[in-house]
Amino acid sequence: MAVLARLAGCDMRMTMRWYGTDDPVSLEYIRQVPVVQGIVTALYDVPVGQVWPQARLRGLQTLVEAEGLTLDVIESIAIHDAIKLGLPERDRYIDAYCQSIRHMAALGIGVLCYNFMPVFDWMRTNLAMPLDDGSTALSFHQADFDRFDLDSETIGLPGWSMVYTPAELRDLLEQYQALSADDLFANLVYFLEAVTPIAREVGVKLAIHPDDPPWSIFGIPRIVSTAADVARLLAAVPDAHNGITFCSGSFGARADNDLTDIIAQFSDRIHFVHLRSVKRTDERDFHEVAHNHGDVIMRDVVAALVANQVDAPVRPDHGRMIWGETGRAGYGLYDRALGAMYLAGLCDALQRK
Repeated sequence: MAVLARLAGCDMRMTMRWYGTDDPVSLEYIRQVPVVQGIVTALYDVPVGQVWPQARLRGLQTLVEAEGLTLDVIESIAIHDAIKLGLPERDRYIDAYCQSIRHMAALGIGVLCYNFMPVFDWMRTNLAMPLDDGSTALSFHQADFDRFDLDSETIGLPGWSMVYTPAELRDLLEQYQALSADDLFANLVYFLEAVTPIAREVGVKLAIHPDDPPWSIFGIPRIVSTAADVARLLAAVPDAHNGITFCSGSFGARADNDLTDIIAQFSDRIHFVHLRSVKRTDERDFHEVAHNHGDVIMRDVVAALVANQVDAPVRPDHGRMIWGETGRAGYGLYDRALGAMYLAGLCDALQRK
């Protein structure tokens, strides 16, 4: 992989997520954010479980490079439910996953962000919660979630690899509800014991994303929600290529997660960084806010990343919708651009200090 230019005072490279040619936020606009150098994206139309064609990946990379940017992170290659459920056919899907890793490595793409969340890649109950300043943001309120009618509502959110009909969702939930947390963890370890040697061979860092939200929903297990969960996973597969995505918003939705301690404890296994803030309003209620507001003290988080010499791509995660912008919830340009500049400013100030 090419030598990466770094943010001032930080061993991190600023990136931004882009959802491909259908994204309302174009690469042309992203390149105008002064500190953004890399792109995080995926092949969103390849069915889950199939090999990602190298030629398609190269085409995606060409689009990115034509705008003077680099394709730094794949987020993500979705993991087939047969793998998560531990079904007999999982090995063929793992083989396909390994081949996709080889294809991204052949193009010099060195980080893969993925998740092992059953059914839901992430969950919110409101995609446009009005805030006091007139902007809107993503939110999760447990009482609203508990009112979901699984027999009549088709459930899907931006960025999900699948959208489910009520019948599909009910069947899948029943399969996962039969698993214990230990069962799901064993299936994750089985997957990683097969995939990590390939990642090591080709030089790709695996960065599992924490659960979002970091607690059980619909009675299905969650296994990457706390520092203890991370420690257990990294100890089970101790290869350095098996790492995490440090997501300040996901971990930060739980008051008992000490973000700076998580950074210090796992700094050498943090391969990717998502930075966003949340405001917790109850034990299982939160909404997203600007990067310099809320319960995530971003200056402390960035200071910990710098102090512990975390060497990883970083992206401003979900932003509010501000200034009348419309588009993909959480992924407008304006607030993420503000976030990128704020984060770069923190790094610059730490360096000067």
